[in-house]
Amino acid sequence: MIVLQTQKIARHFGAETLFDNVSLEIKDSSKIGLVGRNGAGKTTLLDIISGKTEPDEGEIHKKKDMTIGYLDQHTGLESSLTIWEEMFKIAEPLMAIQSEMTQLEKQISDPHLDHYTVEYKDLLSRYDALQIRFQENNGYGIESEIKSVLHGFRFYEEDYNTPIEQLSGGQKTRLALARLLLEKKDLLVLDEPTNHLDIDTLAWLESYLQSYTKALLIVSHDRYFLDKVVNEIYEVSRGSVSHYPGNYSAYLDLKAERIKREWKVFEKQQKKMASLEDFVARNIVRASTTKRAQARRKQLEKMEPLSKPMGDEKSAHFQFLTNRPSGQVVIQTDNLDIGYGEKALSGGIDLDIRKQDAIAIVGPNGIGKTTLLKTLIGMIPPLKGDISLGTKVDIGYYDQEQTLLNQSKTVLNEVWDDHPTLPEQSIRTLLGSFLFSGEDVEKTIASLSGGERARVALAKLALEKNNVLMLDEPTNHLDIDSKEVLENALIEFEGTILFVSHDRYFINRIATKVIELNEDSTVEYLGDYDYYVQKKEELEALKRIDEGSQESPAEEDKPLSESKRTYQDQKEFQKEQRRLTRRIEAIESELEDIENKILEVQKLLSLPETFEDLTKAEELAKENKTLQEQQDQLMEEWEDSHEKLEEWNSSL
Repeated sequence: MIVLQTQKIARHFGAETLFDNVSLEIKDSSKIGLVGRNGAGKTTLLDIISGKTEPDEGEIHKKKDMTIGYLDQHTGLESSLTIWEEMFKIAEPLMAIQSEMTQLEKQISDPHLDHYTVEYKDLLSRYDALQIRFQENNGYGIESEIKSVLHGFRFYEEDYNTPIEQLSGGQKTRLALARLLLEKKDLLVLDEPTNHLDIDTLAWLESYLQSYTKALLIVSHDRYFLDKVVNEIYEVSRGSVSHYPGNYSAYLDLKAERIKREWKVFEKQQKKMASLEDFVARNIVRASTTKRAQARRKQLEKMEPLSKPMGDEKSAHFQFLTNRPSGQVVIQTDNLDIGYGEKALSGGIDLDIRKQDAIAIVGPNGIGKTTLLKTLIGMIPPLKGDISLGTKVDIGYYDQEQTLLNQSKTVLNEVWDDHPTLPEQSIRTLLGSFLFSGEDVEKTIASLSGGERARVALAKLALEKNNVLMLDEPTNHLDIDSKEVLENALIEFEGTILFVSHDRYFINRIATKVIELNEDSTVEYLGDYDYYVQKKEELEALKRIDEGSQESPAEEDKPLSESKRTYQDQKEFQKEQRRLTRRIEAIESELEDIENKILEVQKLLSLPETFEDLTKAEELAKENKTLQEQQDQLMEEWEDSHEKLEEWNSSL
């Protein structure tokens, strides 16, 4: 069922058109990704679809009584309440229903009420309708659901009494998203929802949205996230919107095929037009052929020239060169502790970075990933331990906040002042490759967007020609096209790369190793992000097996061969899978029995003779409450068991 449809909508800014003739449709279970370059009009389109603004042309049709939840890039939950007080407001309508149901139960059980009156039938009908609404909206499990979502966004029970006013901007944004998910609007519109989320939270959000039953419309530069969540793509490009079925990777393939077809049609038309023009030029002045030439000219005039495919979309193009190669050993640390003042963020860091390594640093927010980079380049002193650089090591640093840029300088001077011996034309040519041309180079740094500042910082880095690049969140503020250009430049780079990133797609393309930063150690994984996740799950599963095993002292003393250990681990995997599967089946059977008992009790509660016996009515009401509590407990256990089984299956 279609819940929202746009028909030929447009947005104009003076004489310029941002987009026009945009038609799209959203069904009740759609999971749509909206992609396009910065400035293409994605956020403007979201504002129109969500009802925040009106289109200049065209119409929007919505399902009657449709509800829309909208999270823009800068939304933060503002409230004078605590986290739990604010979040539990979502359950207030359900609590009102439950309260009314309790009152109705008392009225229905009144022994003086005539069970054959219209009033009694109305009470039963009202009670049934309320109970259905209560169950459909997860009334019995709403508190557990709120806690589950808060946990997913890294808000724990010890945080529940924290006033929202005391939270950071990122925490307020996460809380706003949590509330939107729980409100379950008919359409959820999310503009860059992955900002301020660490990798673990991103993985949880992906899992949650995969099973989300309402419609989703998402703008995101996180390609990994789009691959996991959406099943159709709308691309905003060159003033129009194109639709592609499938996730982001499928969109790339389909778009490449479409562009290839468009080039064939374009080249065929160009060849045809050139042939007609040549015929007209050679034959228009000859009496014997002038009529044919005039006919060809008319044919040429009727042809509508096709635009070049992708002809007006410029891409940045650059590369990272080196002045000299480094030695094989690049950086080594020994028992390094990092932090500020006396506060250590993480310690026990032992690194051995070699020439041409491409290493991603990952870990939870606040563990010190950025601090590690700054410590390695000498911006922050280490709290403990040693750092040694190899021979001929030249380090270039990319700061995610661009604090090293001078806000008062122009783009041209910011780059040129670092390399005053280079001709101005060389600097302008370089900036042109980063999409700064003409008057753009005279803009001040302070007036630039986040993406533009990122490109200035990358331009400066490219000029330095270092053989080691330390990059702190280099894909922040970049649109997808710019990310791909950066990735290609780094893939071709002949030096060493150490970088911090939450962009899992970027990590997969660049990293040859992943180093996980913990409070008291580092763990190295020899592969990309997907390998890191797989290996980490395997190690955690084996740890659970070891912790749960009850081997006798005699058995513990016997050394096991690697093959034997592998066989026993596999047996433990299978044993745990069977146990979880059997428990899930048992819970489902118990739930079926309890549901039947609840129906029987509620049927007895509705009988006229029950209400003539007040004692029996109270007993049945208590039994109904007890059964529903048992049902809630079993549902929680079923969900936990199911999640554990999925974890075991994914770790095999």
